[in-house]
Amino acid sequence: MLATEQNERITRVSLGTPMGDLLARYWHPVATTGELHDNPVKPVKLLGVPLTLFQDRQGKLGLIEQRCAHRRVDLKWGIPAENGLRCAYHGWTYDSTGQCIDTPSEPDSSTFAAKVKLDSYPVEELGGLIWAYLGPLPAPLVPRWHPLVVEGAFRHVAVSTIPCNWLQCMENSVDPIHAEHLHGYLWEYVIERHGYTLPGTLDQVQRMTRKHIKTACEPYEHGIIKRRLLEGGSEDSLDWQHGHPLVFPNSVTLGGPGLYQIEVRVPIDDTTTWSIIYQAYVPGHGVPVPEQPFIPTFDAPLSDVPDYIGAQDMVIWRDQEEIMDRSRERLGDSDRGLILYRRMLEDQMKVVEDGGEPINVFRDPAQNDNLGHDAWDYGPIQDHTPGAVYLRTSGPHSPVLPILEDLMVQGAAAAKLGR
Repeated sequence: MLATEQNERITRVSLGTPMGDLLARYWHPVATTGELHDNPVKPVKLLGVPLTLFQDRQGKLGLIEQRCAHRRVDLKWGIPAENGLRCAYHGWTYDSTGQCIDTPSEPDSSTFAAKVKLDSYPVEELGGLIWAYLGPLPAPLVPRWHPLVVEGAFRHVAVSTIPCNWLQCMENSVDPIHAEHLHGYLWEYVIERHGYTLPGTLDQVQRMTRKHIKTACEPYEHGIIKRRLLEGGSEDSLDWQHGHPLVFPNSVTLGGPGLYQIEVRVPIDDTTTWSIIYQAYVPGHGVPVPEQPFIPTFDAPLSDVPDYIGAQDMVIWRDQEEIMDRSRERLGDSDRGLILYRRMLEDQMKVVEDGGEPINVFRDPAQNDNLGHDAWDYGPIQDHTPGAVYLRTSGPHSPVLPILEDLMVQGAAAAKLGR
């Protein structure tokens, strides 16, 4: 358990708090290219700061204050201009730096616009995600984690807004045992009650009820690796050899042959988290992958009929309270990873408080290329079990499920032909 003061310290994320100042040292996704394709203006909030993300008509991204400096109108109603964002109320226009470049109702000779500037923040696109940075300048590099840059992939993103604190979402990432019960026995019970399944899925779900024989969580250069050995398995398995790396501070990676997945838990504010499940499917073996001018993005439902893995996680996180009271928890031996992660958070908050730079902040391009490739190299797909894609995506809610299933089937068939 944690004292109430300790719980406050590791959960509160506003700028100026110890955790907020640590998290501000990192880039966080705030949108996807698919979302901006649908609407080039998006209201976002990060670390408690309300902002407006936009893409002008030349394709340049901007991230500026939420409200127009003139009459405080919310710029979510802004109109993309050739080189900025035009307020819908009186036409004041701001470029990507927040500088006002047009006040159309002022006299032609007026220099008033030059004196008006909104706060702005660095924003970049990588891997089909739009990343924002709120920390001290100069900003570090956007980390090029392997799933974001792996070649020959069809990418797929599910997003959800969860009404709870970010930390209970992340602590799940160093808790191996929950998979056996939450994604095994609960899902089996959901299928029993509601019948939500596809051919082959029940067999896959029942495999998840296998007992954990051994678990381990250990530090590595980018965070913590969670390992599990299941009943009937061996230490040669991917779950033990590769494990699931937690990428500090707020991501976890999963996958296997043909799939590289990274999940990011974005702290919107103290009691709201934006969950991103980002998947890169790599059929390999010369199988052609459809072109993607933008990344397809869909809202994964936070359903009280948790018929896919993401929903099972999300309803549990939500129902641990908006901010979990860790002064009342009782931890056991299987919670070693949880304790390790909390200590890592405290250690890195102290680094920032002492004026240092925390782990996973990259400034040298030579050290920021295909990060984590060695730890996450699962090899090419060799076989495909029907229902496996359904199991890993947002199940029946994914609009591209048939495409993903077909790519994996083609990859496995090509592997058998020795391509």
